[in-house]
Amino acid sequence: MNHQELWQSVLNDIELQISKPNFVTWFKNSRLLDKQEGTALVSLPNNFAKEWVENKYNKIILASLRNLDETTKKIEFVVENQSEMISKLKKRGDSLNKKFLSDQLSFSELKIDPDTNLNPRYTLSSFVVGSSNDFAYGAATAVVKEVGKKYNPLFIHGGVGLGKTHLIQGIGNEIKNLYENKIKVRYVPSETFVNDVVSGVKGRRMEDIKEKYRLVDVLIIDDIQFFGGKSTSEEEFFHTFNALYENNKQIIASSDRPPRFLSTLSERLQSRFEGGTLGELKSPDYELRVAVLKTKLQDKNCSLPDNVIDLIANKALKNFRELEGVLNRVLSYQSQNAELSLKTAEEIINEALQQPTKNVNPNQVIKGVADYFEITTNDLISPSRKKSLVEPRQIAIYLLRDSLKLSYPAIGEKLGNRDHTTAIYSFTKLSKDINKNQELNHKILAIKDVIFKN
Repeated sequence: MNHQELWQSVLNDIELQISKPNFVTWFKNSRLLDKQEGTALVSLPNNFAKEWVENKYNKIILASLRNLDETTKKIEFVVENQSEMISKLKKRGDSLNKKFLSDQLSFSELKIDPDTNLNPRYTLSSFVVGSSNDFAYGAATAVVKEVGKKYNPLFIHGGVGLGKTHLIQGIGNEIKNLYENKIKVRYVPSETFVNDVVSGVKGRRMEDIKEKYRLVDVLIIDDIQFFGGKSTSEEEFFHTFNALYENNKQIIASSDRPPRFLSTLSERLQSRFEGGTLGELKSPDYELRVAVLKTKLQDKNCSLPDNVIDLIANKALKNFRELEGVLNRVLSYQSQNAELSLKTAEEIINEALQQPTKNVNPNQVIKGVADYFEITTNDLISPSRKKSLVEPRQIAIYLLRDSLKLSYPAIGEKLGNRDHTTAIYSFTKLSKDINKNQELNHKILAIKDVIFKN
């Protein structure tokens, strides 16, 4: 059996195991490129498809392959546009193992500026601004105009996928381009800074590390929360901070929380950042989600019906990363099919946003809500109608229905044997309010992160 025949047999098997929209979306343009030493090399049309299939369908593909060919041990996935390169490598007899692919293929896609460590695709002009991030964006543009003089240090904070890295690297790229490299910029993830310090201590070359970070005009540190507990790195950064600040050099940092909530960070560093300007990136509201979707579609030179855009914006509420992931899935399906009905789009979106519920039961949801509002579970399920308990109770009802798919009678029973009509009312109300009330949306997402975190 040749590669083409083997893969067709695998596809026939997979088609029986997953829904038709998913099969067409993810497997229509897939190919088995090669099979060496127990490793099957599978080609997919784009990076998004590669990532999704690798994470979601790896097990069923491997099982199907092993049923047909017992020598198959594992699968490697590559993108279609790498096929020509792979063919050339095969002719040369190179081994197509994972390390080689990551070394030879992935690096060819990188465009990081070696002098600044900035990715040029992050620009301020491509950062979509709305009510949830307008102050942070305004502070960013002010920094560009008066480097080291205004809003120094600048501390950007917000949850995962809200654009922190985009914004802080956008500042760096804007400064780099505007001042034509006359101002020396360096961007660094906190882990890299820590690794440099560790390497400097081991190799007795800390003076080189100090020079690397103190002889810049703009230092951008990403995810500074990871400094917590690493005393030597934190000590070095503290002195670097002081050296730069005293010389009117610009300091920009990001974190998932405001400085005062970084309990593992020393008080003196918390104080340094609290003394600067804090810019928060909140969960995007409906208008911003629509604006981001339309911007992404324009960048990709694609289009979607307005009702599909509206559907995505109403369902992908968490962050920009989730929003773009859903958009990519819908576009991937559309690119391989003549029509995209609203019903099919909804199926694709719902699957993409399916909340993992493994090992989570109703009692954990109720406790998670109670803990967030700092009340007891007995308060939450009690007959009390205190105003302070209404919102937590409604949110618990919403999550039990939305995430665990409990029936309304079951929800009523879990929450103090309430009538099922109360559950219906609360769920319907919050389903409407979540898109209008930014604070409510933020609370629900924060509670979900705690309850469903891995």
